[in-house]
Amino acid sequence: MAAAHTPRRPYLVRAMHEWMTANGQTPHLVVDAASPEAEVPRAYVRDGRITLNVSWQATQGLKLGNEWIEFSARFGGVGQHVRVPVVAVLGIYARETGQGMLFQDEGEAPPPAAGSGDSTASSRPKLRVIK
Repeated sequence: MAAAHTPRRPYLVRAMHEWMTANGQTPHLVVDAASPEAEVPRAYVRDGRITLNVSWQATQGLKLGNEWIEFSARFGGVGQHVRVPVVAVLGIYARETGQGMLFQDEGEAPPPAAGSGDSTASSRPKLRVIK
């Protein structure tokens, strides 16, 4: 019986955030605002999603935890507290280049490729760049 793995998403979010910051870029998160636990400014939700600037300059008290991402920021000049579950993060990208990473639901296996039978090699997850 295989041991349960810890989710990769929080580690990848932190790594991408650090990499973007080190390279003078502005990290933005794309969040599923339909998640019932997501505490985001609803006026800025578009098509069920919200894009959040999570740079150190735009946030106060930024915490990139394993379960939650939390910070305070100004939206339309009004300070608000933001709290989103890491599982609601759909991706992270750099504003300046559009480069980043999209996340797939770690609880679901990707669909098998057509005609692949029972092969696990062909159903490996794929990362895509946000442009």
